[in-house]
Amino acid sequence: MKNFIGVDVGTGSARAGVFDVQGKCLGTAQRPISVFRPVQDFAQQSSAQIWSSVAQSVHEAVTRAAVSAESIAGIGFDATCSLVVADDAGNPVSVSPDGSAEQDIILWMDHRAIQDAAEINVTNAEVLRYVGGVISPEMELPKLRWLKRELPAAWAKAARYWDLPDWLVHRATGTDDRSLCSPVCKWTYLGQRGENGEGWDDEFLATIGLEDLTGARHEKIGTRFLSPGARTGGLTENAARELGLAIGTPVATGIIDAYAGALGTLSVAGGQATGRLAMIAGTSTCHICVSPSPNFVPGVWGPYYSVLLPDMWANEGGQSAAGALIDTVIARHAASRDLHLAAEKDRKSIYALLEARLAALDEETALLSRNRHIQPDFHGNRSPLAEPWRHGAMDGLSLDVGPDDLALDYLATLQALAYGTRHIIEEMRSSGITIDTIVASGGLARNELFLRENADATGCVIIVPNTPEPVLLGSAMMGAVASGTYPELPAAMSAMSGSGATIRPRGGAIAEYHDRKYSIMRRMQADHAAYAAIMKETRQ
Repeated sequence: MKNFIGVDVGTGSARAGVFDVQGKCLGTAQRPISVFRPVQDFAQQSSAQIWSSVAQSVHEAVTRAAVSAESIAGIGFDATCSLVVADDAGNPVSVSPDGSAEQDIILWMDHRAIQDAAEINVTNAEVLRYVGGVISPEMELPKLRWLKRELPAAWAKAARYWDLPDWLVHRATGTDDRSLCSPVCKWTYLGQRGENGEGWDDEFLATIGLEDLTGARHEKIGTRFLSPGARTGGLTENAARELGLAIGTPVATGIIDAYAGALGTLSVAGGQATGRLAMIAGTSTCHICVSPSPNFVPGVWGPYYSVLLPDMWANEGGQSAAGALIDTVIARHAASRDLHLAAEKDRKSIYALLEARLAALDEETALLSRNRHIQPDFHGNRSPLAEPWRHGAMDGLSLDVGPDDLALDYLATLQALAYGTRHIIEEMRSSGITIDTIVASGGLARNELFLRENADATGCVIIVPNTPEPVLLGSAMMGAVASGTYPELPAAMSAMSGSGATIRPRGGAIAEYHDRKYSIMRRMQADHAAYAAIMKETRQ
């Protein structure tokens, strides 16, 4: 009996899941991880704490699955695209302005490098075509540029820079091989040029002040890159002991967490990966699709070669805040505290209480937001505007500060997120990408109202996988391929993806209503840019 482990390191927790060869989830576990915020717009983590949480999660998941360590034939890791900095002995190098020794990770959502990203974009370098024409401060090169300038002692001490998924694989195996996924998606490595470092553009790195990274065959940032699912090595004796698994257990190359979600969902219900958009909606939202040929979409990341499936090109849109936006809108309201107390008393989620209030106000919930509009760029616009300096807005407020008013804010926020997804899909389609179906995963895929509003607002069919852990499943699929159980990822996806539930757009008057609301959201975005220009605060 063969089983596989998927490990997912998100923004707030590390999780592990055990799956069998058909993709059935046998057991899961998770442990929290901390986010440190020493300064506004800074977000940092500790790799030591993350590995400890990973180890505890793997131990508990195997116990809950009631399988033996020897049955684990392979393991895959996914994580947020966060920057890990280590010295020549592999020890952490602080990235914090206050020098906190254990804080060696700049989290994906950290926006300290907004100005660095803007200065990189001025170069109009050829490699920027492959990130939608505009590099994001959430990517690694702007962060590295900031680190070199602002923390020169840390820069001098650092010997290796890792994307978190690749660091996890390195920590597990001791190898320096990296996945094509992270370096291509977040570091401007051009995978189509080769796997042995040929994809680095040394002239570009020198132009933006990072010539230090070009020496010694780019050993600080990676010299060999493998496709997702390829075997990088086996668990070292130390890592095997920490994880409670057998020494030498095959380990796959790492992958960004959203891409693991795409692996776990794109083939749900026997569908083809092309024509579908994987929407991984949690703290933020990622929108990933694949095509056999490259498509350049302004403001949308990619096209990325072989970062998800072999010889396929991926494009990635996204929203910097999704679940985080919903929670922020709720937290800002005067009725939030009382509603949280009611949720605790009734042992229900606050979202369930808000949706019950909406249903009591009108049988057709969607229409309640006729006079309440939210522009969702509270943490910038990742795509397709690709403008991290943006902020959000709310329109249609009254003197009401009660729970019904909060329910309207909640509904308008869900709809605003759906309109952001619609905008991304429209830009993808205009550049030649076919999309007719959204496959949803992540925490928000359990929110039925969110899913319904997305179907109605985008006009796309939405499929929700029946597996409870599609992101963990995607990582487990990589472990299955690394073990040799399946020859490649498409075969693992076909065998392990399972079935899903379908939500169809209602069309008609509901679609027309959302068309009007969508036009208002786009106008609010244009107005915000005009306001910023008046105040001369745009960072372009």
